[in-house]
Amino acid sequence: MIFNLAVFLCTLTAMEGVGYLAHRYIMHGWGWFLHRSHHEPHLGALETNDVYLAALALIAFALVALGRAGHAPLQWVGAGVAAFGVIYVIVHDGIVHRHWPFKPRPRNRYLKRLYQAHLLHHALKGRDNSVSFGFLYAPPLHRLKRQLRERRKHQ
Repeated sequence: MIFNLAVFLCTLTAMEGVGYLAHRYIMHGWGWFLHRSHHEPHLGALETNDVYLAALALIAFALVALGRAGHAPLQWVGAGVAAFGVIYVIVHDGIVHRHWPFKPRPRNRYLKRLYQAHLLHHALKGRDNSVSFGFLYAPPLHRLKRQLRERRKHQ
């Protein structure tokens, strides 16, 4: 039981790093054709960027299924991946982008910093020169603002 919990929590934590790398090098790299919709005005309930979330859900489902079929630790890896996806939808889509009808506003320091960091991520148009690629971790805002100023100079 403790081992399973440790696998779950380690996976959940590691997913922020996986998410950062995927966002920086895939979504803002060769996968920009899907992610571009996230950097344009939001017109409906879905955007092509949601393909990434669907892929994450399929990976989580496959890992849980493999774990249930006899590879037990994979079940908990899959649960960690799925939990990251749920947290992403709640925090990123719900609180940061306010895609929900009731439009919650961030009130605590962590959520405010995450919200502001994501606004800075969207400050420059296009896939290049963005800052702050994490989903649940935001670097200090003064550092992001400095990076953004430097990148604007070189545009």
